Amino acid sequence: MSAKKHRLTVTVDPALFEAGQRAVAAGAADSVSGWVSSALEDKVRRDEQLRLLGAAIADYEAEHGDITAEEIAAQARLDREQATVVRPKRRGSKAKTA
Repeated sequence: MSAKKHRLTVTVDPALFEAGQRAVAAGAADSVSGWVSSALEDKVRRDEQLRLLGAAIADYEAEHGDITAEEIAAQARLDREQATVVRPKRRGSKAKTA
């Protein structure tokens, strides 16, 4: 973002303020202000990604017609069928020996 900072007064839920303080205490942020700025940058980036995704979907539907609930369900089924399931090893389980 810009080098010049603007002062902003906001009211947040106590749990969010405490999360910011924990992030500072853990060294994940230099300050609560920095932590909030980082969160706002993430929000701006996600909003832009969603805007671009919405535009891509609108372009697709303009060319091919609306995507139906049935098409979405069919694709979800296909995705599940083709997915590779990865599960962590269970705690305390011993490797099988041959």
